[in-house]
Amino acid sequence: MKGLILALVLSIVGGQKQDLEPVFLIGKTYLYSYDSFILHGLPGRGLAMAGVRLTSKLAISRVSHSDHLLQIQSPKLEEYNGFWPTDPFTPSSRLTETIAACLSQAFKFEYTEGRVGSIYAPEDCPILCTNLVRGILNMMQITIKKAQKVYELQEAGIEGICQTKYVIQDDGKNNRATISKSKNLMDCQERAVKNVGMAYIRLCPTCPLKVRNIKGTVMFTYKMKYNDRGALMTSATSEQLYQISPFNEPSGVVVMEARQELSLVTIKRTPIHAPKTQLQNQGSLRYHFSGELLQMPIPLLRIKNPDLQLTETLRQVVQKNKEGAAKEASVKFLQMVQLLRIVTLDQIEFLWVQFASHPPYRPWFLSAICAAGATNTFRFLKQKIHDGKLNIWEAAATLPLASHFVTPNKETLEVASSLLTCPQIQKAPLLQILVYLGYGSMVNKYCAQSSLCPNELLQPLHDLATEAVSKGDAKDMALALKAISNAGEPASIKRILKFLPTFSLAAASLPNRIHADAVLALRKIARKDPAKVREIALQVFMDNTLAPNVRMMACVVLFETKPALPVVTAMASSLLTEPSLQVASFTYSHMKALAVGRIPQLYNLSAACNIAIKLLSPRLDRLSYRYSKVIHVGDYSPEYQAGAIWRTYLMNSPSTMFPTDIITKVRGYYANTATDIIEVALRSRGLTKLIRKQNIPFAEYDTHKALKELSKTLLGWKELPPEDPMLSAYIKILGQEIAFVDVDKDAIQQTMMSLTGSSNRQLVLKKVVEEVQRGISGRWTLPAMVGELRHIVPTVLGMPLELGLCGTALAQGAADVDIQTSPPLSDNFRPSQLLETNMDVHADIKSKAYFHMIAMMGINTQYFQSGLEFHAEFYANTAMKFDAMINMKEKNLKTEAPPCHQEVELAAVRSEAYAISRNMEEVDSEKKSQLLPRGKAPIISGQPFQPSERSSKPGNWKQSSIPSVISEGYQQGSEEAYHLSLRGRFYTHVFCRESENLGCSACLSLKSQYSAFLSNTYLHKLVGEFEAKIVLKPVHTDADIDKIQLEIQAGSKAASKIIDVASSGSKEEDVTSPYEDIQAKLKKILGIENMFKDSNKTRIHTKRIERKHKAADTDLWAGPGAAPLSSSSSSSTASSADSKEPGNEHKKDDSRQSGKKRGSRSRSSSSVSSASSNSYSSSRDHPGDRHCSGDHQQANLPVFRFWFKSADEQDPEKEVLNSSISSSSSASGEGNSTAMSQSKFLGDSKPPILAAVLRAMGRNEQPTGLQLVLYTDMQSMRSRMQMFVSSIAGSSRWKLCADASVVNSHEVLGSLKWGKDCQDYQIAAQIATGQLAAYPAMQTKLEWPKVPSIVQTTARWLYSFLPGAAYVLGYSQRQQRGPSHQATLVVALTSPRTCDVILKLPELTIYNRAIRLPLPFPSSPGTPIPIVPPPDWNVFSQATLSILENLKARCSVFQNKITTFNGVRFNYSMPANCYHILVQDCSPELKFLVMMKRPEESSDFTAINVRLASHEVDMYVSNGLIQLKINGVQAPTDVPYTSNSGNMLISSKKEGLSLKAPDYGIEELYYDGRRFEIQVAFWMAGKTCGVCGKYDAEKEREYQMPSGYLAKDPVSFGQSWIISEDTCAGACKLQRKFVKIEKPVAFEKKAVKCFSVEPVLHCAEGCSATSTVSVSVGFHCVPADSTLDLQAQMRLDQKSEDVVSRVSAHTGCSCQQKPCPA
Repeated sequence: MKGLILALVLSIVGGQKQDLEPVFLIGKTYLYSYDSFILHGLPGRGLAMAGVRLTSKLAISRVSHSDHLLQIQSPKLEEYNGFWPTDPFTPSSRLTETIAACLSQAFKFEYTEGRVGSIYAPEDCPILCTNLVRGILNMMQITIKKAQKVYELQEAGIEGICQTKYVIQDDGKNNRATISKSKNLMDCQERAVKNVGMAYIRLCPTCPLKVRNIKGTVMFTYKMKYNDRGALMTSATSEQLYQISPFNEPSGVVVMEARQELSLVTIKRTPIHAPKTQLQNQGSLRYHFSGELLQMPIPLLRIKNPDLQLTETLRQVVQKNKEGAAKEASVKFLQMVQLLRIVTLDQIEFLWVQFASHPPYRPWFLSAICAAGATNTFRFLKQKIHDGKLNIWEAAATLPLASHFVTPNKETLEVASSLLTCPQIQKAPLLQILVYLGYGSMVNKYCAQSSLCPNELLQPLHDLATEAVSKGDAKDMALALKAISNAGEPASIKRILKFLPTFSLAAASLPNRIHADAVLALRKIARKDPAKVREIALQVFMDNTLAPNVRMMACVVLFETKPALPVVTAMASSLLTEPSLQVASFTYSHMKALAVGRIPQLYNLSAACNIAIKLLSPRLDRLSYRYSKVIHVGDYSPEYQAGAIWRTYLMNSPSTMFPTDIITKVRGYYANTATDIIEVALRSRGLTKLIRKQNIPFAEYDTHKALKELSKTLLGWKELPPEDPMLSAYIKILGQEIAFVDVDKDAIQQTMMSLTGSSNRQLVLKKVVEEVQRGISGRWTLPAMVGELRHIVPTVLGMPLELGLCGTALAQGAADVDIQTSPPLSDNFRPSQLLETNMDVHADIKSKAYFHMIAMMGINTQYFQSGLEFHAEFYANTAMKFDAMINMKEKNLKTEAPPCHQEVELAAVRSEAYAISRNMEEVDSEKKSQLLPRGKAPIISGQPFQPSERSSKPGNWKQSSIPSVISEGYQQGSEEAYHLSLRGRFYTHVFCRESENLGCSACLSLKSQYSAFLSNTYLHKLVGEFEAKIVLKPVHTDADIDKIQLEIQAGSKAASKIIDVASSGSKEEDVTSPYEDIQAKLKKILGIENMFKDSNKTRIHTKRIERKHKAADTDLWAGPGAAPLSSSSSSSTASSADSKEPGNEHKKDDSRQSGKKRGSRSRSSSSVSSASSNSYSSSRDHPGDRHCSGDHQQANLPVFRFWFKSADEQDPEKEVLNSSISSSSSASGEGNSTAMSQSKFLGDSKPPILAAVLRAMGRNEQPTGLQLVLYTDMQSMRSRMQMFVSSIAGSSRWKLCADASVVNSHEVLGSLKWGKDCQDYQIAAQIATGQLAAYPAMQTKLEWPKVPSIVQTTARWLYSFLPGAAYVLGYSQRQQRGPSHQATLVVALTSPRTCDVILKLPELTIYNRAIRLPLPFPSSPGTPIPIVPPPDWNVFSQATLSILENLKARCSVFQNKITTFNGVRFNYSMPANCYHILVQDCSPELKFLVMMKRPEESSDFTAINVRLASHEVDMYVSNGLIQLKINGVQAPTDVPYTSNSGNMLISSKKEGLSLKAPDYGIEELYYDGRRFEIQVAFWMAGKTCGVCGKYDAEKEREYQMPSGYLAKDPVSFGQSWIISEDTCAGACKLQRKFVKIEKPVAFEKKAVKCFSVEPVLHCAEGCSATSTVSVSVGFHCVPADSTLDLQAQMRLDQKSEDVVSRVSAHTGCSCQQKPCPA
């Protein structure tokens, strides 16, 4: 038994685990060698990298149970900048001295059981040194679990508390152990990270986190040796890796690698002496971010004397900008920003006093103040605004920037709060808007990181809202709501609800725009409290009493909360009974837009919308443009984790034809984040008033007064509220509203008064013209820092790793303009006088725009920088100096400008990436290495471009005789030198185009060096070096050019201008001959006297022979030997035989002409007509379509096999007409053919309408340049336009000829020819309408018989992308040979919302079916077109007319069938002799009234009464003839009647009468006794009432009675618009009465009595009903014992509707004859 117990004890002792936590014994000093480094760069050997290396000796000594001392000995800092691994580290002695000064002191730290506690450092020790110590101690952080060898836990470290995995390997035989631990730096609970400038970037907490753009991990390995006294750490290594993939590409990454190595050297018995100075507790092992200045990613700046350095830097900024060194000025500007973040308020004031009065310095200083974003700079800005030192424009520019860049804290918020009450701010409404909106944005940024926001910060905004409501100030209400929206805090919800009628009865009286603003104010709050906002928005959306636009705003907000499926389906269910089609259409289209989304953040919402739209009727998708829509365009790439959407909300109002609210926004998505980039909104109201006459005194007419009296007889009728025109807009940047403006009549007048002191438009215009005459001179500069984004995380070394991005922009302008007019303006100035004045303008205008972006990844401290930098620049520069003489009366414009004198860079884009190393001690010795080794590639700009073998055929465009003014000295250099070694791909392209005669040369230069050969990723394509620039430089010529002149002459003197120019360069005398001689001279000058005759005869000859050949060349984009323009593609080769040798063309043409003349006598002209007819018909027959000769309308045929049939082929009457024309021409002989040929040139019958001359003027040389002549013929059966461009110098035969003509209402033709006598190259186009299968279609055909080789090369390059692009877009493809020089595009409208597209190319056909259109296209074939289009209308005439006709509304009455303005049809029999209000203007203007009755004696006819202005018009039938009375006086019907004011016209039309009064809103009224039809102007939308409806597109609410109550059936609706009259003979005997249900009604199990809520037609007292009709009426019920009865004076129409019952309404009465009152 004793032996068993002894064995058990020994086994327990042997099984105990050895403690592996490092132990340092008291009284000993442990010496370690420490080696660490960081490298940044692209992965791979031989590429440039930057890094830092720190080596030292460490001495660690234990002084108590937990306290230990650390002493860093001989620290050495080295920099690396070169190509890894060949280049060595470079020692930095001076930086080492700086770092050693703080590291050489002793540090104390607490260390127990392998865990580091508090760290103590000298008080004056920089945080960087303390963090370096943290990096060393971080290696000693070990958490041991004795019972486990593999385990995971949350461990604290320098990077925060992260998930850590341990693996322990114990070698018990040798008393050694190896401990390995690893951390996923992306899986941390309390991660040490600092973000700057990312307050407006929203994270998606619910998005999948499988793929990250930033990945980080760290691994530690410990070697331990243990004995009975504890474990000793003999070595420790760590390796940290950060991988950044900007485009989420596995191979496109930038890597940061950090390594540490700690090795035991020796153990000494002498401990470290405790430091004499007291050490301060610096916290735990977690990395501490510096509270000092954060170094921007710009060259380091040694800050010694900030105010003097600021002064010098500001001077350098202005000087560099003056010298044109924009990049250096941008860097210096950022240095200014950095300095301003640390200076005191007094130092800023000192600088202001120095430079405030110097205009070049002032904008730079103010912009830097805004960008600094420090408390002192913000306080300084507030003080200057308060003191009035900044004008209103400076304040307006600085306030939004300052509130955007300022660091929000309690101090800056106090300053901003005091700005709200600043008197200078309150005096200027613009500044007040900017300050309140900026304050809301600051509150939003301050409260972004906390769940609760202090109420005192929101109180100023709440106070403004309360005060605005008490005063009834709508503008302040809107401002308060927008500022609250910017703040986006849930604590403001209660304030917002007070502006919504759904939650506050008092809000019902507020304007509609306030309700909409209140709903939109909830949008940003939804990000913090989506559930509460969702509940509110759903209630507002369901509230049918609100205006449609308010409910649509609620729909937008509701979807911003990302509702779940139950809420979305509830919305869909409500749409099934939705009375407003505007709301239904908007919600449906919004759901459909969301359903097709691919954004991960919206996956659940997209799925819910996909289900919901299946519950809705497809008819909502077919609604026209009258209804509100959501237009959505966007895409997302899961591969690159990036996407963007563009969404536009079009919210229509029932009272307008066009959207009243338009909101468009762009949102970007990147790596599980979302950012609202920009949002712009436009809101309009009453703008239709601005497009019609405003000077008609409607209120003074009798009609206005009569309608006022008439309204009293209609129960509950109210005229529409007045609507003053107003336009408002706002703009949001990064989700924050930065400005909004309301433009109404008062605002315009106030602006005019403030600027000119008068509100009279003519006086204002005169003062503006006078100010312009005094000259315009100004200089302005607007620099700005457009953004600063920084993401900083610690590395294991204790150095910060930064991903930074900052950008600056600069816009500059200078203008000196002097304008002189003659004769001077008279005192009674009228704008029309400007059309009779001569103006001399002398202008010198310069503008410049520059953008500079810097991106950095690496170590960025105030002592040293090391990493990768990427710079991108955009530069644009324009300068215009000219003199212009404008003669308005003579229609002449002449401008003169100097030629090129020096090289000017017009635009440039540059980017470069390199590895950088900088340190504070050697500021001027920056180390910079290109990521790829530089390679040399020669720039070939003097050698001509050698085209490829495929394009270097005879007839090359370089060999044609192009005039020197366009391409003389044309040079094109090209080289592609591919260095596929480590030098990367480096190439240079230079394209130049010179014009010696103009003295200028334009060059496009492209340079690039990138590393895509290493890995084909976007990142590798981006890094390296790229430059593209456009340069304008002078050309040295023998002749001196003084100026370049452009003269444009329009009108009748255009021809003489060309002749004058030609005569000035020759010895001929001025031409003063008749019109025929002038035209002949003009043709000679243009060199086209034989062009049309020759080309016409050549064409006829070619048409004859082309049938004998077939196309042989089907090569894609074939060479110049292609066919000339021909409608028949089969003749391409035959007709190209003569085009291969341009020099012999005219000889062959001449021989053909002579042959034709000799044989013309013996030929019948019918053959010519036949040839012409055959060629015309062949243009409709394409070889690619000939196989479709069968039944192409079969459903099983693919769409590309359908044959397009033009409208001409569909019209049999046209075929007969063409045949007759052909026959008549054949009978007239060759004379007619010749006449037709000669009439091809419009100049034979028309003078030119425009002439333009561009020429270079020398001192002693003849002018050279170009001349342009334009002819038009818009009066003939075929509208036509011709343009000719030729050289002024007669020696050049280069010309350009353009011809466009309208063949008929379905076809347009155009051609462009250029080259020698316009014969070298040619492009032609045809646009025609017709049918594809049974659908209306439009065909666009392009033919290129011969084009330059560069065009062919470019086309081939673009053609190579088509198959891939078509596949991505979902289009089908088919390899199918077609005409080699022809492309055809056919678009067929298969429905108002879908179309088919077919694109036929020489070797490829691309097609797709049922492509969704963003908006419905009005294509109803039944749309009436009142005007027959003339023969020369263009191909879009039908579409245009269709759209215009759809904008107008029609109401018709025929017998008992009524069609309302909204297209609702119903049957209604009018009671005899009772006038019904058919159409009435229900706006406050009360412009017109149209009534109708059915006479008792002739029930088949109707009579109408129209009241308009001071006229009362009666139209009726008597004895079978239509009669007309005007103001009670009989008027003839066969003579048109025009009112004295000319606003009304009555004339006969067809079998009836037509009345037109467009100024009053009546486009046309037609009456023929049986049929009545009225068409009103589109600006009357929503302003009509009566039996014809409201013209508001709300078909579900069509039966609206005068009280606003919806009738239950058409009969009740029609009877509600009857005008009650006295019961005299011949008058209406029906009156409205409330009725009571006679029989008892059981309601809610109680005996009740019920009264109608709307009156019912009953015969007047003393009359008996002869006919009745059953109608449905709503009843209000009260208890049976209630005292309520019909005699009580109670408004039953305002009672609730309890039950619906059918009652009898009287339609005919019999009355005893009563004498009518006199």
